[in-house]
Amino acid sequence: MYCYAASYIGRKQSTPKAEFLTNVRADLEIIEENSLIEMSSSSDPYPPIEKDLELTRKTLELLSKSRVRVLITTKSHLVVRDVDLLKKIPSAVMITITTLDDELAKLIEPYAPSPTLRLKAIRELSTRGIPVGVRIDPIMPGVNSDEYSIVELLEKVKEAGAKHVVTSTYKAKWDSLKRLLQALSEGGKLREVYVGSGIRVHGYMYLPRAMRERLLLPVVKTAIKLGLTVATCREGLGQEFNRAPSCDGSHLIELSRALKG
Repeated sequence: MYCYAASYIGRKQSTPKAEFLTNVRADLEIIEENSLIEMSSSSDPYPPIEKDLELTRKTLELLSKSRVRVLITTKSHLVVRDVDLLKKIPSAVMITITTLDDELAKLIEPYAPSPTLRLKAIRELSTRGIPVGVRIDPIMPGVNSDEYSIVELLEKVKEAGAKHVVTSTYKAKWDSLKRLLQALSEGGKLREVYVGSGIRVHGYMYLPRAMRERLLLPVVKTAIKLGLTVATCREGLGQEFNRAPSCDGSHLIELSRALKG
């Protein structure tokens, strides 16, 4: 519902790009050693069709034969399937969990696996030696911003083995905001704070800075208390909100190297 990418790629079934693997092979011949490959920064590398298509898995097979680093960002538990390949590559995985409430997740992330399955994936990846972080992103006021629920979520992901947390507030665009207003009974409050009080930044509606700080502070404080690195993205906030070598979680890859010996 909230994904910004839908504004330019639309909402449709995933379709593989023509000659994708051929293009990957060609790129790997010229890419610099130790380059960071992100899968992916705008769309999930594990859509439902990946279970049968295995295009992401075939890509990882190619990457495992090259001297590159890999950072995967996904909402899917299917990533666990590819642990055997991830163990051959300096890699880390970031899994998005915006709430532990499976019913709320069905409303705001209707096509994603349940938070229960994603929490299980964090545990399985961590147990099998893959460094894992969590994206609590986006936080939407009045939707998934309850402080008690955020603390519980952080405690659960820490217990499951997560090492890093990325967090940020929802950045509204008209198309995603309309979808949320339709899906949520309390959606009118979102319209009030974004349309009525929001700040326009590069085509997005941001919450006022003070509100963003108030929403993110519980995440940052709790993460630090639990011994997790934590960072905010696209917020422009001070150092007290960024307590990690990287925002995206790419610093976890060095932990991967250490674990692989």
